[in-house]
Amino acid sequence: MEAIDLWKRYCEYLCNCEATGLRLDVSRMKFAPSFLDDLTQPMEVAFGAMDALESGAIANPDENRMVGHYWLRDASRAPSADLSHAIESTVSDIKRFAAEVHGGAIATPSGGRFTQVLQIGIGGSALGPQFVADALGNPDDPMQIHYIDNTDPDGIDRIVAQLGDRLNETLSLVVSKSGGTKETRNGMLEVAHAFKVRGLDFAKCAVAITGEGSALDELSKSRGWLKRFPMWDWVGGRTSQMSAVGLLPAALCGIDIDELLSGAKAMDECTRQHDLRSNPAALLAAMWYDAAKSRGLRDMVVIPYKDRLSLMSRYLQQLIMESLGKEFDLDGNVVEEGISVYGNKGSTDQHAYVQQLREGMNNFYVTFVDVLSDREGESIDADESIKTGDYLAGFLLGTREALTEKDRESITIQIDKVNAHRIGALIALYERAVGLYAFLVRINAYHQPGVEAGKRAATEVLDVQSKVLTYLRDHPDQAMSAAELAECIQKPERVEWIYKILNRLAHNGDRGVKVASGQDPSDTRYQFAN
Repeated sequence: MEAIDLWKRYCEYLCNCEATGLRLDVSRMKFAPSFLDDLTQPMEVAFGAMDALESGAIANPDENRMVGHYWLRDASRAPSADLSHAIESTVSDIKRFAAEVHGGAIATPSGGRFTQVLQIGIGGSALGPQFVADALGNPDDPMQIHYIDNTDPDGIDRIVAQLGDRLNETLSLVVSKSGGTKETRNGMLEVAHAFKVRGLDFAKCAVAITGEGSALDELSKSRGWLKRFPMWDWVGGRTSQMSAVGLLPAALCGIDIDELLSGAKAMDECTRQHDLRSNPAALLAAMWYDAAKSRGLRDMVVIPYKDRLSLMSRYLQQLIMESLGKEFDLDGNVVEEGISVYGNKGSTDQHAYVQQLREGMNNFYVTFVDVLSDREGESIDADESIKTGDYLAGFLLGTREALTEKDRESITIQIDKVNAHRIGALIALYERAVGLYAFLVRINAYHQPGVEAGKRAATEVLDVQSKVLTYLRDHPDQAMSAAELAECIQKPERVEWIYKILNRLAHNGDRGVKVASGQDPSDTRYQFAN
């Protein structure tokens, strides 16, 4: 296509949401001329379903739950006065708590000021807060934030070591809706142990963000933790950034949560209109739908040209892939729906995988994220009348052009600057695009049976490990292979698990398991060391 034709197409398909400072350009996607008109009726059905969801309809039939993350930024839309009050009072409570921590009214057990935040959570209890803090945080913030988002002992040790002598001025936020998430529980136990080793009282430095009546809720009450904030069953982890899960750490770090909520609310209002061409979330969902259904392209490459947005692709991986990666539609038909998301940041990708994007398999579309503002303050010249930000913009436009030359598709999202209002708007844009796409393809975006299957399998692995250890301890004089142990505990189908479990335990050397003889998997024998 000639450059002048591309310009005309750009003008025709540019979607501008002035209230949020965001523009969406879909002109480099290859949808047919009639596509948007043909999608008008299916999208009207999706709009109606979204309206019903926001009104309090049961939108997650598997769990018989409402889906209300949109109410978090506009409590007046909640379906009952009690819910509206709960949302508003929680936001007020968060701001009051953060102010008291910053002012020293809520202090460390020794009377000092808390300077560090440690968020212990996994998935949506970490990815959203990480994205927001990285996008909006600065070295002079009132508190600096750290995360334990895995059950990796070495990873936990690294965070505790980074905190070092500041552990005594660290406020720990333990985030789990059910209170039974093993990764979060393990992180909490490890951090509590680190406090105890140093003679510190973890309970006096701990806050729970959890569901009412959960195991974590009961623990926090019985141990006398500093505070508890709610998680509601109508807010999923991957859409919980505007709840206490994301707002509390943001407020503690000095981020303006009112602006974060205001940006999300403004985007919600912009994307409620039943007009596909002027609704950026609907237009974004339409592009995903066309790429997947018309050309079988399901990979979404997200490249933000701003270091502050470098975690955006990680955040979107969970939001999009956990929401849309579903085997069945709402009628029980096998559809194997989903969009794979990966990405990095520009212009880093100039030197990473753009080579493949331009000349390799054409099974993707790129989403460029452009930020107009270079920095606060003046910039030096890198070359005559050319600044470093000019190069960044040049790399974005150049890469986009190079991809177009090779018939590669792309979407460009542009915001004028990175601040709390714009980040709130970006989050809301993708939340609504995910919801509308799910309604278009008739799947449940708000459950995660595949994640639950992985948790069940992990529980079985640990049960097998317990049985193997018990058997070895009861028979310390026997050296046995993985296959023999599998027969002894009546789990012959789990021989590979048992071999790998024993190999790891022997390597760590802290459970009494040792390698008695052999090297190959089939002939290695293990024994309990007295």
